[in-house]
Amino acid sequence: MSAILLFLIIIVMLVLLCFYQHKTLMIFGVVMFACFAFGWVNQKELLGNASNASLVTLVIIMILASVIEKTSVLRKLQNLLIAKTEKKTLIKVLGVSALSSSVLNNTAVVAILIKAINNSKAVLPSRLLIPMSYATIMGGTLTLIGTSTNLVVSSMYSAATGSKGFGFFDFTIVGAVVTIFGCITLYFTSRFLPKKEPQANSYSSYMVEAEVLAKSSLIGKSIERAGLRHLEDLFLAEIIRKNGDRICPVKPNDILSDGDKLLFSGDIQKVSILNQFDGLQLYAQTEGFDTFQLTEVLVKQDSSIVGKSLKEIEFRSKFDAAVVAVRRDGEKISGKLGKLIIKAGDFLLLATGDDFRSRANISQNFLVIKGVEPKRVITGWREALVIFGFIAVIVYSVFSGDSLFSGMLILLGILVLTKSISINEIKNSFPTEVWLIVTSSLCIATSMNNTGLATTIADFSRTYLAGHSAIVIFVGIFITTILLTEFITNNAAAALMFPVAYNLALGVGINVLPVVLGVAFAASASFLTPYGYQTNLMVMNAVNYKWRDFIVTGVPVSIIYVVSCCVMIPIIYPLY
Repeated sequence: MSAILLFLIIIVMLVLLCFYQHKTLMIFGVVMFACFAFGWVNQKELLGNASNASLVTLVIIMILASVIEKTSVLRKLQNLLIAKTEKKTLIKVLGVSALSSSVLNNTAVVAILIKAINNSKAVLPSRLLIPMSYATIMGGTLTLIGTSTNLVVSSMYSAATGSKGFGFFDFTIVGAVVTIFGCITLYFTSRFLPKKEPQANSYSSYMVEAEVLAKSSLIGKSIERAGLRHLEDLFLAEIIRKNGDRICPVKPNDILSDGDKLLFSGDIQKVSILNQFDGLQLYAQTEGFDTFQLTEVLVKQDSSIVGKSLKEIEFRSKFDAAVVAVRRDGEKISGKLGKLIIKAGDFLLLATGDDFRSRANISQNFLVIKGVEPKRVITGWREALVIFGFIAVIVYSVFSGDSLFSGMLILLGILVLTKSISINEIKNSFPTEVWLIVTSSLCIATSMNNTGLATTIADFSRTYLAGHSAIVIFVGIFITTILLTEFITNNAAAALMFPVAYNLALGVGINVLPVVLGVAFAASASFLTPYGYQTNLMVMNAVNYKWRDFIVTGVPVSIIYVVSCCVMIPIIYPLY
């Protein structure tokens, strides 16, 4: 009975993750609590899963990666990109993107390189940015630390087998083949991408809110008489009355009242026009910020503000900024900004204070697209310590055979002692979502063993899959994971598929290692939609790509990716 109930919980969990990606943290947390409440995992097992050595290593590596982002190493990559011709530049972009993302955060790499490409007059960014995004995704498969998905699978593999997990270069041979053939495909398919200049005005579809104050001379006037009907590049789309009533569409003879919330859409760079109206106050101005210096940011997938309303977030105290406007691609925004629930991939236009640049939590929650960037605080000998210390730990681990845990922990301690990173920065960069997803997944795997669900899966596979070849089973697991990762986050897809793939492999008697490696590679494959991976969202915004542009290059890259992985993984790591 317990096995059936656990199976149903996992199915419901999968459905919820497909429809509520921004609630990933809560969904995994609730399932972990359910496993504990039903007695499928005991206290010792739960705490053991939460403090698993490979999981702690994952957390430390992700914290150290956030430190590297604050050095100048990424900015120096910009100088390597631009060549005299578009083809030569494309080759450089693909190479630099793939190699740098093998050890650095993909989103940070793309954020820096986008600016270098957009600022160049020698090339068309629209021919380069999607290939760059896809190259960073594939480059992340080159090493253990290239993507958090590899680290997630390594942690779960370590817990399941009692081993040290994957080695630093266990992904490299397959990853290199995938990346090389994928980049060759991108080189030839990039010609089918549109020829577009950098998006001169990415502010054209924002929604901004302004409030009619009690002493405003606009009160009692019609929209036409108040002069709000024919504003330059701004359109009054909606009025929300003090009592909650909504007026949409807005008519010329609608009368303004005290406390009305006016929602404008259009070119937000023209927002200063609204300052000329007596008693009309922008949402950001209620927080004491002016709106002359604006910063555009993209909300990260693992941001702590995802799933919360602007009112709940307390933007001013947390970020020294206030939201002027919001843009959500593919969806019309309606209602009061304060009640808007933030989603991953939302674009926010911020009015920032003097302290914004030095806040440690900015890079943890946002990618700065335009405007004031967070201050890079690590320079000089501290920068050298971070970079060479990180390299030294990896080299030592590779040649000694020891796990990365000890070296990374010692390096983190040294960086704290030398004030290269503060305790507050560690707290802000702690990967809460990844930690909880892996802990919950380990608890699910433990529950599967304790309830007998794992045995049931193994028996099922022996009964119904024993007659099929190992490669068919491997490809089936691989394709299932790829499809899953298009609907839920990469880490969630890897975490959910691991226990299923692991027990299926045990059931049919094939080697577990190539199967779980396949899960890691498949969970990183997101080439078909702009919403499947954060870097895809970033490049879409930069030159206003359409969905079809991702399909044009994404389909052939996906085919090459699947074929390369399904051929190379069984060759390097035999299924029997």
